[in-house]
Amino acid sequence: MEYIFTYIANYGFPMVVASFLLFRMDKHLANLEEGIRHMNETLAKQVNH
Repeated sequence: MEYIFTYIANYGFPMVVASFLLFRMDKHLANLEEGIRHMNETLAKQVNH
């Protein structure tokens, strides 16, 4: 029975932390993706002219 709690603590807690950070960073990642897309469009216009 003690091993079950150790297993949950070793694998469950990091998963909760990782999920929290992923949801927290989701908006920032979307903004980063939009910025990279805009930069690519701008560079493509500069190269084509």
